[in-house]
Amino acid sequence: MKSWNQSSGINAEYGDAGDMTNYAEYIQKNLKLYEMVQGYKLSPNAAANFSRKVLAKALRSNPYMVNLLLAGVDENGEPSLYFMDYLASMAKENYAAHGYGSFFILSTMDRYYKENMTKEEALELLQKCIKEVQSRFIVNLNAFSVKIIDANGITQHPEIPGRGTVHKDVPVEAIHPLVARA
Repeated sequence: MKSWNQSSGINAEYGDAGDMTNYAEYIQKNLKLYEMVQGYKLSPNAAANFSRKVLAKALRSNPYMVNLLLAGVDENGEPSLYFMDYLASMAKENYAAHGYGSFFILSTMDRYYKENMTKEEALELLQKCIKEVQSRFIVNLNAFSVKIIDANGITQHPEIPGRGTVHKDVPVEAIHPLVARA
């Protein structure tokens, strides 16, 4: 997964590495060019629609194998989150996820998400989602990167530590045979 900041919010993408890089750079540079020419930044809604248009246009010739989430806060302080897939479908959501982890964490978000959550409540929900992913995947990450988007901009939250190991029920030797010899 790759995430990058833009003037109207943040994009998080996953997919083919080459397509992610090409698509991200194309969108990022064109949004910056628009800002320079027009003299103002696009809203998250406009940036999402532009991003979707690029995916839809490419779908007919040389498609990008990219799925993305675009989040931002408009000039009125209204947050928004857009879910897009490689077929250029787009939906505005209250919460979203892509990838294999989405199969597990969307049910957690369905159960615990509520309107007007505080930042602390949202981070608590994120912890529940991470716990769910860690309990179901065999291999886990060392840390989870968290970015918070609000009316003050984009801030990097301290990383949430992961287990960085194999699942508790799988012996380490099954995944790392060299560890068993050491």
